[in-house]
Amino acid sequence: MSDNGHWPSLPSDDWADTIEAFHLFSQIVGKIRMVQSPWLNHSWSVPLYVGATGLGTTLIPYGSQGLEMAFDLHRGRLEITTTKGDSRSVPLSPGTVADFYAAVMEALDSLDMPVTIHRVPSEIPNAVPFDEDNRPLAFDIDQVRKLWHALVHGSRVMGRFRAGFRGKSSPVHFFWGSFDLAVTRFSGRTAPAHPGGIPNFPLDVAQEAYSHEVTSAGFWPGNREAPDPIFYSYAYPIPEGFESSPVEPAEAFWLSDLGEFVLPYAAVAEADDPDGMLLAFFETTHAAAADLAGWDRAALECADPHGPDWWRDRPHA
Repeated sequence: MSDNGHWPSLPSDDWADTIEAFHLFSQIVGKIRMVQSPWLNHSWSVPLYVGATGLGTTLIPYGSQGLEMAFDLHRGRLEITTTKGDSRSVPLSPGTVADFYAAVMEALDSLDMPVTIHRVPSEIPNAVPFDEDNRPLAFDIDQVRKLWHALVHGSRVMGRFRAGFRGKSSPVHFFWGSFDLAVTRFSGRTAPAHPGGIPNFPLDVAQEAYSHEVTSAGFWPGNREAPDPIFYSYAYPIPEGFESSPVEPAEAFWLSDLGEFVLPYAAVAEADDPDGMLLAFFETTHAAAADLAGWDRAALECADPHGPDWWRDRPHA
């Protein structure tokens, strides 16, 4: 795959070790945020966020103080900064998950902000506790930077997609358990109880996350077993006939194993208009699900007649 000058090429199956390592690194940071933060509905208190240097937590409460943790991918390190003005850095480099876990916990101890987390990774079958994972994994910071640039583009387009919905919708956030960037729209109606079955993921958390009808769109970079990065779109519950709905672009298809529409990242990155292609995918898949499920789209959705920069010409801008 070749770069189109804007969206990066992703290494696909060449980066399995790096993706696996960074997934586990992000889980360690995400679990620290999770145990220190008040729980928000649909797990909104646990994700990471795409930022100008990589992925970060925003402020994590710690007693009367707080800290932030951010993967600084420009400099290749995890930065930990506290409201007391102290900071520590943990390098992002080849090694083991156990080494990274120990370094992060040692850094927190040295800041007088020790944290205890559940050491078993979430949403991973046959997961090995972080402090026992001594497998040597290759780690290429340049590959992680490419992932981050893809996330920057995905986050930007998802933000535009989110702006077309006046009902309840999630922030654009990165879930470290499933290792994907996502934005979710809600109909406002309750949904049947989720059946669970996600590895190392509590049933009550899954059922609370899907307590109401949703459509959700996102980006997943792949893993060792399924290496091709994809954009996806799904509905819960899946309305009858959704899988045969006509959606755009032509490169999108229904993946029955996951029960969702997918669009290969490569197709978007190589398109003449990547943003337009991805927005069409998000909009048409959402519309198909919402229509089949009988959402009140007139009340929930809003047009964008001014374009994304309409506010610039207003007197208060």
